[in-house]
Amino acid sequence: MTSPPLIQLQDVVKTLGVQRVLDGVNLSIQRGEITAVIGKSGSGKSVLLKHVIGLLEPDQGEILFDGRPRSAMNSAERSALKRRFSYVFQDTALFDFLNVFENVALPLAERHALPPAEVARRVRDKLSQLDLHAVETKYPSQLSGGMKKRVALARALVTEPEIVLFDEPTTGLDPIRKNAVHSMIIDYQRRLGFTGVVVSHEIPDIFFISQRVAMIDDGRILIEGTPEEIQLSSNREVRRFVEGLESPHDDLTGIDSAAIGHKRLLQEMSRLQRFRIPFSIVLLAVEGLEGVDRIEGHMAGQALFKAFAGHVIQNTYITDTCFRFGINKMMVVLPDTDKARARDFYHKLARTMNSHLHHSAGEALKGFDFNVSAGVAQADVDSSLEELVAAAEQGKTIFYQSREAS
Repeated sequence: MTSPPLIQLQDVVKTLGVQRVLDGVNLSIQRGEITAVIGKSGSGKSVLLKHVIGLLEPDQGEILFDGRPRSAMNSAERSALKRRFSYVFQDTALFDFLNVFENVALPLAERHALPPAEVARRVRDKLSQLDLHAVETKYPSQLSGGMKKRVALARALVTEPEIVLFDEPTTGLDPIRKNAVHSMIIDYQRRLGFTGVVVSHEIPDIFFISQRVAMIDDGRILIEGTPEEIQLSSNREVRRFVEGLESPHDDLTGIDSAAIGHKRLLQEMSRLQRFRIPFSIVLLAVEGLEGVDRIEGHMAGQALFKAFAGHVIQNTYITDTCFRFGINKMMVVLPDTDKARARDFYHKLARTMNSHLHHSAGEALKGFDFNVSAGVAQADVDSSLEELVAAAEQGKTIFYQSREAS
């Protein structure tokens, strides 16, 4: 028997003033996954999130947890449910009269009867993981916008919650910090196993860290599915929204976007089927950074990925296409190329890797062990794009290893 979703919204309606913000929302959130909620400004994303955590109650409909309606819970059960959540607000919601340490410690003081020494240990562990230990006595007014977001994330994670809700967590951040936050979210989710719900307008970046995506429009869920299903949807409203926000180039690396890459794959597949002109793909991934538990680690990881992308571009021809394929992944499409020549391509990358990355990333590399893997697949006339990518994933091998001294 299939277990019910961890969280389920059934026909949820909410009117604020004269506006019906949620108009019969139905949404299932699976345990242990990250679900992204996307949509236009004013479409009801943040209101939906506040219903999930219980800051707002629906006018109609039900919100279920493990198959049980919240409306049927008594006050003790609701309090127990609330302790399972953490919330990262869009504006960070830090208290100006508390310093960083006190802001992060606040959820422990509110929810747990812990000795002061244990509270201090947990808080300092989390501050260290996000490299905030040097600012623990500073106040929010003394912090940059990016650092405030890190403090808010530390506060959300200090209780080791089961469910974490993120309301526009990367608004106002530059590309490296934005990607560092996304990298942190997926890193902590993998390590701690929490269920995440992320409200975001970051297209296509949010697709890299989510297992499920739901688009809300005019107070209703217009579509729900995997990131791939959303990106390939033929629904006109979905296409207009995604394409309207998606740049032709990835803002972190400058390489082509996933949408451009997919179009190129379709073109090459058409050429193969019509004229029997071969092509291959190389799927490249920077790996081994998941264990880095400091914010500079994630930021340095993104700087490294950016430097690596620049190195790849320098080794491609004008007819090749290199595009973003994941949080630390990219794909290279090599036209008129068989599998053997595709392998030669990534071997060439390996030969010049050290000098290029040290020059481009500099200090960002120090203290990191990482690998770069490559998976190669040659397209077949009868194979689908999904099968081609799966073959590259299955055949990947580590072709570069770095062992940097701290």
